[in-house]
Amino acid sequence: MKEIDCLSNEIYRRYGSVTRARGPFLYTAKNQRLTDMFQENGRAILGWGGGTAFTVLKNVLNRGITGTYRTDFTYRLQKAVSTLLNSDRKIYLFGDKKSAMEAGLNLSPNGTSFYRPWSDASVDWSTVDAAIIEAPMPWTSGTFILAVRDSLEMEVKLTSCQDSFNTIHIPAPVEAAAARSIYNLIQALQEREEKDWFIYDKALIPYWERRGPYLYIRKEVISRETFPKFVCHCLDCGVVINPVYSGTSIVPFGADRGVFSKFLKNPFNPADN
Repeated sequence: MKEIDCLSNEIYRRYGSVTRARGPFLYTAKNQRLTDMFQENGRAILGWGGGTAFTVLKNVLNRGITGTYRTDFTYRLQKAVSTLLNSDRKIYLFGDKKSAMEAGLNLSPNGTSFYRPWSDASVDWSTVDAAIIEAPMPWTSGTFILAVRDSLEMEVKLTSCQDSFNTIHIPAPVEAAAARSIYNLIQALQEREEKDWFIYDKALIPYWERRGPYLYIRKEVISRETFPKFVCHCLDCGVVINPVYSGTSIVPFGADRGVFSKFLKNPFNPADN
Protein backbone atom coordinates (compact mmCIF):
# COMPACT_ATOMS: atom_id res chain seq x y z
CA MET A 1 0.00 0.00 0.00
CA LYS A 2 1.47 3.33 -1.05
CA GLU A 3 0.53 5.12 2.18
CA ILE A 4 2.57 2.65 4.22
CA ASP A 5 5.51 3.00 1.85
CA CYS A 6 5.32 6.78 2.22
CA LEU A 7 5.21 6.47 6.02
CA SER A 8 8.28 4.23 5.98
CA ASN A 9 10.14 6.68 3.76
CA GLU A 10 9.23 9.65 5.95
CA ILE A 11 10.45 7.85 9.08
CA TYR A 12 13.73 6.99 7.36
CA ARG A 13 14.20 10.53 6.04
CA ARG A 14 13.83 12.03 9.53
CA TYR A 15 15.26 9.44 11.84
CA GLY A 16 17.09 6.80 9.82
CA SER A 17 16.28 3.10 9.79
CA VAL A 18 14.35 1.40 12.58
CA THR A 19 16.87 -0.67 14.55
CA ARG A 20 14.63 -2.27 17.17
CA ALA A 21 11.11 -2.23 18.58
CA ARG A 22 9.73 -2.88 22.03
CA GLY A 23 6.25 -2.49 23.47
CA PRO A 24 4.61 0.52 21.73
CA PHE A 25 7.95 2.05 20.69
CA LEU A 26 10.23 2.07 17.67
CA TYR A 27 13.91 2.94 18.03
CA THR A 28 15.87 4.36 15.12
CA ALA A 29 19.46 4.65 13.94
CA LYS A 30 19.53 8.33 14.96
CA ASN A 31 18.72 7.42 18.58
CA GLN A 32 15.12 8.56 18.30
CA ARG A 33 12.32 6.76 20.12
CA LEU A 34 9.02 6.92 18.26
CA THR A 35 5.65 6.21 19.84
CA ASP A 36 3.92 3.73 17.56
CA MET A 37 0.18 4.19 17.16
CA PHE A 38 0.02 2.40 13.81
CA GLN A 39 1.12 -0.89 15.37
CA GLU A 40 1.21 -2.75 12.07
CA ASN A 41 -2.46 -1.97 11.56
CA GLY A 42 -3.30 -3.66 14.86
CA ARG A 43 -1.07 -6.72 14.71
CA ALA A 44 1.25 -5.16 17.29
CA ILE A 45 -1.55 -4.23 19.68
CA LEU A 46 0.04 -6.47 22.34
CA GLY A 47 3.44 -4.90 21.74
CA TRP A 48 6.19 -5.59 19.23
CA GLY A 49 7.29 -8.76 20.95
CA GLY A 50 3.82 -10.25 20.78
CA GLY A 51 4.11 -11.12 24.46
CA THR A 52 5.63 -14.59 24.72
CA ALA A 53 4.62 -15.52 21.17
CA PHE A 54 8.00 -14.69 19.67
CA THR A 55 9.74 -16.91 22.23
CA VAL A 56 7.41 -19.77 21.28
CA LEU A 57 8.20 -19.21 17.60
CA LYS A 58 11.95 -19.50 18.26
CA ASN A 59 11.55 -22.58 20.45
CA VAL A 60 9.57 -24.45 17.81
CA LEU A 61 11.99 -23.35 15.10
CA ASN A 62 14.74 -25.03 17.09
CA ARG A 63 12.85 -28.32 16.78
CA GLY A 64 13.22 -28.17 13.02
CA ILE A 65 9.54 -28.74 12.20
CA THR A 66 9.25 -25.90 9.74
CA GLY A 67 7.12 -27.56 7.07
CA THR A 68 3.44 -27.01 6.40
CA TYR A 69 2.30 -30.48 7.49
CA ARG A 70 -0.14 -31.02 10.34
CA THR A 71 1.32 -30.99 13.85
CA ASP A 72 0.01 -30.77 17.40
CA PHE A 73 0.15 -27.00 17.08
CA THR A 74 -2.71 -27.09 14.55
CA TYR A 75 -4.97 -28.38 17.30
CA ARG A 76 -3.56 -25.90 19.82
CA LEU A 77 -4.40 -23.00 17.55
CA GLN A 78 -7.96 -24.26 17.14
CA LYS A 79 -8.28 -24.66 20.91
CA ALA A 80 -6.96 -21.14 21.52
CA VAL A 81 -9.48 -19.67 19.08
CA SER A 82 -12.30 -21.66 20.69
CA THR A 83 -11.29 -20.32 24.10
CA LEU A 84 -11.19 -16.74 22.79
CA LEU A 85 -14.68 -17.03 21.31
CA ASN A 86 -16.03 -19.11 24.19
CA SER A 87 -17.38 -21.75 21.82
CA ASP A 88 -16.21 -24.84 19.97
CA ARG A 89 -14.74 -23.85 16.61
CA LYS A 90 -13.25 -25.32 13.48
CA ILE A 91 -10.63 -23.11 11.91
CA TYR A 92 -9.50 -22.45 8.34
CA LEU A 93 -6.55 -20.27 7.37
CA PHE A 94 -6.47 -17.75 4.54
CA GLY A 95 -3.77 -15.58 3.07
CA ASP A 96 -5.87 -12.42 2.97
CA LYS A 97 -8.86 -10.88 4.71
CA LYS A 98 -11.00 -10.77 1.56
CA SER A 99 -10.78 -14.54 0.97
CA ALA A 100 -11.58 -15.26 4.61
CA MET A 101 -14.57 -12.91 4.51
CA GLU A 102 -15.90 -14.40 1.28
CA ALA A 103 -15.67 -17.91 2.73
CA GLY A 104 -17.42 -16.82 5.91
CA LEU A 105 -20.21 -15.08 4.03
CA ASN A 106 -20.62 -18.17 1.90
CA LEU A 107 -21.26 -20.17 5.06
CA SER A 108 -23.30 -17.59 6.95
CA PRO A 109 -24.31 -14.42 5.06
CA ASN A 110 -25.77 -12.80 8.17
CA GLY A 111 -23.48 -14.31 10.78
CA THR A 112 -19.95 -13.42 9.68
CA SER A 113 -17.94 -10.74 11.50
CA PHE A 114 -14.34 -9.58 11.81
CA TYR A 115 -13.11 -9.96 15.38
CA ARG A 116 -11.48 -6.87 16.84
CA PRO A 117 -10.50 -6.92 20.53
CA TRP A 118 -12.08 -4.28 22.76
CA SER A 119 -14.13 -2.91 19.87
CA ASP A 120 -17.63 -3.96 20.91
CA ALA A 121 -18.22 -5.44 24.34
CA SER A 122 -21.90 -6.02 23.53
CA VAL A 123 -21.17 -8.77 20.99
CA ASP A 124 -21.54 -12.35 22.23
CA TRP A 125 -18.93 -13.99 20.01
CA SER A 126 -20.02 -17.48 21.02
CA THR A 127 -23.17 -16.92 18.93
CA VAL A 128 -21.39 -15.60 15.81
CA ASP A 129 -21.37 -18.33 13.15
CA ALA A 130 -18.13 -17.31 11.45
CA ALA A 131 -15.54 -15.02 13.04
CA ILE A 132 -12.45 -13.79 11.20
CA ILE A 133 -9.43 -13.30 13.43
CA GLU A 134 -5.99 -11.87 12.76
CA ALA A 135 -3.57 -13.15 15.38
CA PRO A 136 -1.75 -10.30 17.20
CA MET A 137 1.71 -11.07 15.83
CA PRO A 138 3.40 -7.96 14.40
CA TRP A 139 6.16 -9.90 12.68
CA THR A 140 3.87 -12.20 10.69
CA SER A 141 1.34 -10.90 8.19
CA GLY A 142 -0.94 -12.49 5.66
CA THR A 143 -2.65 -15.02 7.94
CA PHE A 144 -6.35 -14.75 8.69
CA ILE A 145 -8.26 -17.33 10.72
CA LEU A 146 -11.85 -18.19 9.85
CA ALA A 147 -13.36 -19.67 13.01
CA VAL A 148 -16.60 -21.51 12.25
CA ARG A 149 -19.04 -22.59 14.94
CA ASP A 150 -18.86 -26.33 15.50
CA SER A 151 -22.48 -27.35 15.01
CA LEU A 152 -24.39 -29.86 12.89
CA GLU A 153 -25.91 -27.08 10.77
CA MET A 154 -22.52 -25.53 10.02
CA GLU A 155 -21.02 -28.96 9.36
CA VAL A 156 -23.53 -29.50 6.54
CA LYS A 157 -22.66 -26.12 5.02
CA LEU A 158 -18.94 -26.79 5.33
CA THR A 159 -19.23 -30.15 3.59
CA SER A 160 -21.11 -28.59 0.68
CA CYS A 161 -18.69 -25.73 -0.02
CA GLN A 162 -15.33 -26.66 1.50
CA ASP A 163 -13.83 -27.55 -1.89
CA SER A 164 -14.25 -23.93 -2.97
CA PHE A 165 -12.22 -22.58 -0.03
CA ASN A 166 -8.86 -21.13 -0.99
CA THR A 167 -7.22 -22.10 2.29
CA ILE A 168 -3.53 -22.00 3.14
CA HIS A 169 -1.20 -23.91 5.45
CA ILE A 170 1.36 -22.24 7.70
CA PRO A 171 4.52 -23.73 9.25
CA ALA A 172 4.32 -25.23 12.72
CA PRO A 173 6.37 -22.46 14.40
CA VAL A 174 3.90 -19.85 13.14
CA GLU A 175 0.94 -21.97 14.24
CA ALA A 176 2.45 -22.31 17.71
CA ALA A 177 3.18 -18.59 17.94
CA ALA A 178 -0.33 -17.72 16.74
CA ALA A 179 -1.86 -19.93 19.43
CA ARG A 180 0.32 -18.33 22.09
CA SER A 181 -0.52 -14.83 20.86
CA ILE A 182 -4.24 -15.55 21.16
CA TYR A 183 -3.82 -16.79 24.73
CA ASN A 184 -1.84 -13.59 25.41
CA LEU A 185 -4.76 -11.64 23.96
CA ILE A 186 -7.21 -13.43 26.22
CA GLN A 187 -5.12 -12.38 29.21
CA ALA A 188 -4.84 -8.79 27.96
CA LEU A 189 -8.62 -8.61 27.53
CA GLN A 190 -8.92 -9.22 31.26
CA GLU A 191 -6.26 -6.64 32.16
CA ARG A 192 -6.71 -3.66 29.85
CA GLU A 193 -9.72 -1.39 30.16
CA GLU A 194 -10.98 2.15 29.69
CA LYS A 195 -8.71 3.63 32.38
CA ASP A 196 -5.69 2.56 30.33
CA TRP A 197 -6.80 4.54 27.28
CA PHE A 198 -8.58 7.71 28.38
CA ILE A 199 -5.46 9.07 30.13
CA TYR A 200 -4.17 10.18 26.72
CA ASP A 201 -7.39 11.92 25.66
CA LYS A 202 -6.07 15.45 26.21
CA ALA A 203 -3.55 14.93 23.41
CA LEU A 204 -5.61 12.74 21.11
CA ILE A 205 -9.27 13.75 21.25
CA PRO A 206 -8.78 17.05 19.34
CA TYR A 207 -7.90 14.99 16.24
CA TRP A 208 -9.47 11.58 16.78
CA GLU A 209 -12.68 10.07 18.05
CA ARG A 210 -11.74 7.29 20.44
CA ARG A 211 -13.66 4.04 20.84
CA GLY A 212 -11.84 1.91 23.37
CA PRO A 213 -8.19 1.83 22.21
CA TYR A 214 -9.07 2.65 18.59
CA LEU A 215 -8.77 6.14 17.15
CA TYR A 216 -10.79 7.42 14.19
CA ILE A 217 -9.79 10.65 12.48
CA ARG A 218 -12.23 13.53 13.06
CA LYS A 219 -13.05 14.34 9.48
CA GLU A 220 -14.44 17.73 10.45
CA VAL A 221 -10.97 18.63 11.79
CA ILE A 222 -8.58 16.78 9.45
CA SER A 223 -9.64 16.59 5.81
CA ARG A 224 -8.42 13.96 3.38
CA GLU A 225 -6.38 16.65 1.65
CA THR A 226 -4.57 17.79 4.80
CA PHE A 227 -4.17 14.31 6.27
CA PRO A 228 -0.75 13.53 4.68
CA LYS A 229 0.63 16.71 6.28
CA PHE A 230 -0.92 15.67 9.59
CA VAL A 231 0.88 12.30 9.36
CA CYS A 232 4.18 14.17 8.86
CA HIS A 233 3.38 16.59 11.69
CA CYS A 234 2.88 13.62 14.02
CA LEU A 235 6.22 12.17 12.90
CA ASP A 236 7.91 15.48 13.65
CA CYS A 237 6.47 15.14 17.16
CA GLY A 238 7.82 11.59 17.50
CA VAL A 239 4.48 9.88 16.94
CA VAL A 240 3.70 7.29 14.23
CA ILE A 241 0.03 7.06 13.22
CA ASN A 242 -1.93 5.00 10.72
CA PRO A 243 -1.10 6.59 7.36
CA VAL A 244 -4.42 5.54 5.82
CA TYR A 245 -7.11 8.22 6.17
CA SER A 246 -9.92 5.72 6.70
CA GLY A 247 -7.79 3.52 8.96
CA THR A 248 -7.55 3.51 12.74
CA SER A 249 -4.66 4.39 14.97
CA ILE A 250 -4.29 2.73 18.36
CA VAL A 251 -3.68 4.18 21.82
CA PRO A 252 -0.14 3.21 22.92
CA PHE A 253 -0.81 1.00 25.94
CA GLY A 254 1.84 1.35 28.64
CA ALA A 255 3.43 4.54 27.30
CA ASP A 256 4.00 7.46 29.64
CA ARG A 257 1.79 10.46 28.90
CA GLY A 258 4.97 12.46 28.39
CA VAL A 259 5.41 10.89 24.94
CA PHE A 260 2.83 13.42 23.73
CA SER A 261 4.48 16.50 25.26
CA LYS A 262 5.84 17.74 21.92
CA PHE A 263 2.51 16.91 20.31
CA LEU A 264 0.68 19.06 22.86
CA LYS A 265 3.12 21.95 22.55
CA ASN A 266 2.86 21.93 18.75
CA PRO A 267 -0.83 21.50 17.84
CA PHE A 268 -1.66 20.84 14.22
CA ASN A 269 -3.54 23.66 12.54
CA PRO A 270 -4.84 22.68 9.09
CA ALA A 271 -5.08 26.36 8.15
CA ASP A 272 -1.32 26.71 8.52
CA ASN A 273 -0.59 23.89 6.07
